[in-house]
Amino acid sequence: MNYNRANLSNEQLLALYQQLLLPRMIEEKMLILLRQGKISKWFSGIGQEAISVGATAALQEDEVIFPMHRNLGVFTSRNVPMERLFAQWQGKALGFTNGRDRSFHFGTMDYNIVGMISHLGPQMALAGGVGLSHLLEGEPKIALAFTGDGATSEGDFHEALNVASVWNLPVIFIIENNGYGLSTPVSEQYNCKQLADRGIGYGMEARTIDGNNILEVYNTVGEIAEDLRQNPRPVLLECMTFRMRGHEEASGTKYVPKELMDTWALKDPISNFEKYLLEASILTDEQIQAFRAENKKAINAALQIANNAPTINVALNKELDDVYAPHSFSNHANQQQESLPKSEKRFIDAISDGLDLAMQQHPKLVLMGQDIADYGGVFKITAGFTEKYDKARVRNTPLCESAIVGIGLGLSIKGYKSMIEMQFADFVTCGFNQIVNNLAKIHYRWGQHADTVIRMPAGGGVGAGPFHSQSNEGWFFHTPGLKIVFPSSPYDAKGLLLAAFEDPNPVLFFEHKALYRSLSASIPDDYYTIEIGKANLVQKGKEVSIITYGAGVHWAKSLCETKGIEADILDLRSLQPLDWEAVTTTVKKTNRVLILHEDTMTGGVGGEIAAYISEHLFEYLDAPVMRVASLDTPVPFAIPLEQQFLPTKRLEEKLLALLAY
Repeated sequence: MNYNRANLSNEQLLALYQQLLLPRMIEEKMLILLRQGKISKWFSGIGQEAISVGATAALQEDEVIFPMHRNLGVFTSRNVPMERLFAQWQGKALGFTNGRDRSFHFGTMDYNIVGMISHLGPQMALAGGVGLSHLLEGEPKIALAFTGDGATSEGDFHEALNVASVWNLPVIFIIENNGYGLSTPVSEQYNCKQLADRGIGYGMEARTIDGNNILEVYNTVGEIAEDLRQNPRPVLLECMTFRMRGHEEASGTKYVPKELMDTWALKDPISNFEKYLLEASILTDEQIQAFRAENKKAINAALQIANNAPTINVALNKELDDVYAPHSFSNHANQQQESLPKSEKRFIDAISDGLDLAMQQHPKLVLMGQDIADYGGVFKITAGFTEKYDKARVRNTPLCESAIVGIGLGLSIKGYKSMIEMQFADFVTCGFNQIVNNLAKIHYRWGQHADTVIRMPAGGGVGAGPFHSQSNEGWFFHTPGLKIVFPSSPYDAKGLLLAAFEDPNPVLFFEHKALYRSLSASIPDDYYTIEIGKANLVQKGKEVSIITYGAGVHWAKSLCETKGIEADILDLRSLQPLDWEAVTTTVKKTNRVLILHEDTMTGGVGGEIAAYISEHLFEYLDAPVMRVASLDTPVPFAIPLEQQFLPTKRLEEKLLALLAY
């Protein structure tokens, strides 16, 4: 192994050696504790320390790093307290996740580290979001994200690289090519000579280096980082190394040929660097023993603190409260609102107006979506925005829904807000993982808020077929940590959208396309907000309660007017959180309930509401709770088929049956 010390002093070389040695010794201790049953799982980075340590040491302390399973050296090089790391691995409150997540699945912005989730690839887009924040701020900073050879097969890897390249984001993407994805060798993972070659296809600079050579890693990352701070762009860096232990300890390494293990054992990053320093008379045997003794003492002391730390205090309210970031609603509606200037606005105009006012209110709000810049979006909601706010804040995106959601989260980590427009709600499937596993869980896991609004043009009735017509709010209703809004009027659309931007939690904002240009109302021109989680009784009656949202509100109002039915029509407006108090009030008042929504019947929001009423309000019912929803089929294209699919024709029959019960 050839070492090039460049301009590094003896003191710097010794510091790198010490930084290499500490994570190795921690790991050796953890392997003992694992065998003793004192920790539950371990993902070993033995043999790969030079990548984590070299890369981290080469960056500035306030530059954000996105590590993975085998990057203990990132945490130790950033001087994260060992007792907190040990407590994290024991599932104690002294750790970073209050026992809610394991091993390295956490972040700590006190040390500018954002941890992974098990899906491996998504953190790369988050690094892109941090890189974008540096561009917007004009900061000469970079972000760095680690990934493994196996994760380069994931779509998130390719989307992140593509967007970073198109937008010239200052990010170093490091691939730790350690030979295996669990037991699958790289020969079964990719068919190119080097993984760095993939960067060429995205128009990126890409290099392959010896990941076991601490000086090659340190010098290369330092050189690239300094260049990127002045000339922002992404770089793909492939570090060749080897995983000397199993994917995790339980999996073992029997699938690895012995001669391969023997070959890489000779390339151990610590023993080789140690030998180099000894031969150069920079390090002595006595110093080695002193460093080891010092580390051992510090490890044991930190372990003692972690062992003595209290176990998790199981508190139901805390668990429930920590799903969402704290937020106090500020009512911006003027008390003399009736006298304020108003104008007639269609549903679509109200949304555009809300976005415009939000951009003025929040200078760090960034809008992202396919075709939303000069073209104004397929529905023209952002028409004219680039002239007003420029293309830095109103950004066309590649067709990379997952990466863009991840970039939104990365922006949030750096104090920005973001709006992501799904061209159609149906397309959100391509960003599903980022939404349900990153956005939704990140505050609960380690206290990081996700200040992102995702706009979702949804719903049928326009003959658009199975992939442009779905009401898919039910997919997300099941996921704790998301807020879901589905307005039915121009007034609500504007007020709820502005409230969504003030909320630090991820908000999915559903907009029914059929209402865009068919519905209008006189609404305030000024900034106002409506509290998320509060339903609206849009019509009062004593015969029956119709609980609904979105287009269902208008179906219910039309039918009741036609048939002369005196109904309470409760517009939920928000599905998460849901206004159970308003549901309770109307059920107690009318004693008959019909739940109506456009989403398909099975697994829809209505089933949960019906269950709640049956469990908690049964004694107030004079008839069974009834539901009306769309058929349990995909949304058909032909208008007669779509009319049969939608619940509008079945609504009258069901409502009359309920009244006659």
